[in-house]
Amino acid sequence: MPTHPAVVTVAPRAALEIMQLPTMAPANAEVRVRVEWTASTPLDLHQADGGLLVHHPQVLGDGVAGTVVEVGEGVERLAVGDKSLTISKSSKVFGFVWRAQKEKAHQVYTTAPENLFGKIPKGISPEAAVTLPNNFVTAYHTIVTDLQLPLPWPHPDDHQPEHANTPILIWGGSSSVGQYTLQVLKYFGYGNLLTTASEKHHDLLKSFGATRCFDYRNSNVPKLILDSIPDTKDGKAKVPFILDCIGSKDGSVAPLAQIAEKGTKVAILLPIIIRDATENGPAPEYTFDVQGSADWADGVEVVGVRTHFYADNSFHAEHLQPSIMPAMLGQGIVKPNRHRIIEGATMLERAQRALDALRRKEVSGERLVWRVAD
Repeated sequence: MPTHPAVVTVAPRAALEIMQLPTMAPANAEVRVRVEWTASTPLDLHQADGGLLVHHPQVLGDGVAGTVVEVGEGVERLAVGDKSLTISKSSKVFGFVWRAQKEKAHQVYTTAPENLFGKIPKGISPEAAVTLPNNFVTAYHTIVTDLQLPLPWPHPDDHQPEHANTPILIWGGSSSVGQYTLQVLKYFGYGNLLTTASEKHHDLLKSFGATRCFDYRNSNVPKLILDSIPDTKDGKAKVPFILDCIGSKDGSVAPLAQIAEKGTKVAILLPIIIRDATENGPAPEYTFDVQGSADWADGVEVVGVRTHFYADNSFHAEHLQPSIMPAMLGQGIVKPNRHRIIEGATMLERAQRALDALRRKEVSGERLVWRVAD
């Protein structure tokens, strides 16, 4: 069986290594993609340093932009190569892949179901497109599944959401998930969007739909947020919907527990970080216990976001990555994240440099993008 190189973890907090893996032919309704670009994520760091839900050696990465090189039986939308393509088919794709080792992103080839990929829209570079898949899917899934706010697709011209004027708080608006959440909610008519971020990102987030921005570093920010909202006449929660894009026990969960009231729905990106990764300090520590992570008021509904289950929604499984994601990107409804290209002589060097930058907390309001296949 032919093989290809992949970037893998070998032990917690150890240097990454290259391993040769079998190059898997696509089964029914699957495609094999040559991975050209990926974007490193905090999950990569949680797995590499914290061993979060991994068995070493573990291939990292879940965001892909590349070229289809082989298709299985039953593939309908995607085609091989760059020549002789019909208007309805494409070979340049981007997608969120995560389940089995053969699907992971930090390897030269990924083999995965066709419905995990969308066509890269004309005029969008692959290195820009790869900033979307994992966090766009997270944002869309969280809004619909965890906050239970409708996002009807195709977007009806006369759509007016029930909670168009209801305060919705996105903690960590400059994060990748936060940016896509703001843009998606704005497009679907939600017009009272509050967010937190450092002040240097406020103008960008307002352009994405935020109506009010708060500096999360202000120790009084929970009170500032609550004071900015008029008292409700019916005694309902001032902020009925909250998305925590950071998932830090002390940095985001604790202040949100001061804001959430009876009737508030809180969705927290998992895992909750108790102690973050560092270069030389103690090992990171995490929890999945969203209810026990803070002293929540009675009647607050707290859930942990589990993006990997987004395809349990059959409509999302069929449409979210194949059609909704490329359409919203191609029409300019959402914009790619700002990103920094990580350079290096080899795939391994680029992967290690991106991971090290995450570990040193060198990232703010941007994605770390690097080339996979040389």
